[in-house]
Amino acid sequence: MRTDTPGPETAGSTWARSHDYTARGLVRPRSVAEVRDVVLREPRLRALGSRHSFTDLADSPGVLVSLDGLEDSPTLTGEVVRVPGGMRYGELAAWLQERGRALPNLASLPHISVAGAVATGTHGSGVGNGSLATSVTALEIVDGRGELVRLEAGSADFAGAVVGLGALGIVTHLELRTSPTFEVEQTVHEGLTYADLREHLTDILGAAYSVSVFTRWADEPDGSVARVWVKSRTGTPEIPGATLATEPHHVIPGLDPAPCTEQLGVPGPWHERLPHFRLDFQPSVGAELQSEYLVPLDRAQEAVDAVRSLTDRVRPLLLVGEIRAVAADELWLSPAYGTDTLALHFTWKADPDGVRALLPELEERLPEGTRPHWGKLFATADPGAGYPRWDDFRDLVRRFDPERRFWNAWLDRVLG
Repeated sequence: MRTDTPGPETAGSTWARSHDYTARGLVRPRSVAEVRDVVLREPRLRALGSRHSFTDLADSPGVLVSLDGLEDSPTLTGEVVRVPGGMRYGELAAWLQERGRALPNLASLPHISVAGAVATGTHGSGVGNGSLATSVTALEIVDGRGELVRLEAGSADFAGAVVGLGALGIVTHLELRTSPTFEVEQTVHEGLTYADLREHLTDILGAAYSVSVFTRWADEPDGSVARVWVKSRTGTPEIPGATLATEPHHVIPGLDPAPCTEQLGVPGPWHERLPHFRLDFQPSVGAELQSEYLVPLDRAQEAVDAVRSLTDRVRPLLLVGEIRAVAADELWLSPAYGTDTLALHFTWKADPDGVRALLPELEERLPEGTRPHWGKLFATADPGAGYPRWDDFRDLVRRFDPERRFWNAWLDRVLG
């Protein structure tokens, strides 16, 4: 087992430098046995994924445990792939593609770890596509007693443990449902006005397999408010009020499109089109903050009107916003629990004071039933109010981690 001191060359901060970790050390176990040893040895610890969060969610007053050194590889049995938790989605996707298999969806960034993305309910887009966590059929967790616990779909604790916020233990392996590989064409559609966005929003989001609307919420000089990124398995659909782009774009207007996945309707394998960014480039801009709110889909117009009403406050802080759809699921702490959702994402400039001052006002205007993305910035002091199984999850945490080995300041604020 390797042990490092947090710093710029190890795990000193989140990927966007939005939080400096305070943990006293970083360990990289090479086996599940070593994971169990560190849990039994350390009174306080947390799993550290690929650092693609923006808060102290993964921090610890003790040590951080990274699984990127786990000496293990994926295995495919029929339609199910068993994956080490520290593996990144981009690496797993390429491995599956070589074997003729695919995952139903991917997030915007292929750089994120499988265990970390699942634990926070991270998602891609598509009215028929659930979050990444909905592909999980089993997971293996080293709990607070150092025991390796296996949970399978249908078992009593499974639905509560999948989106587990790292509070139950260290997820060493997951099993994911796959499908035969498929091709996707990506196109960008320009010139969408706010009137067309509002009137046709649900139709636009359902126009293809995966759809993202990128907007800065204020009218651009040409009168438009958004571009629509369409990822289709069946050809290029028409987008009401928009025209087909003839050159590639970055999701943030004005930036070099090279880091983004191929556009212009050129067919390609699923894993090279469903993410917005290529694995071998830095995603987005790097120095940024992010927030995201998931709203019941039947309140979509109300939600976009709420953000539009704050344009003068939002626009000066915003690099770009994104609107997506996520299908409902039954995972207790999934932001899409029990309802199809509209996801309102905000990539903010690196202005923490400005963003923190805005978030309470933004959250106040969003519709009832809105839930924040766990890995991003939010202001609400009572996020559990929107989750019917919140108290059940807290009981689950007490059973899996009776001595609070995996507890940290973030969980203290959120779970209490």
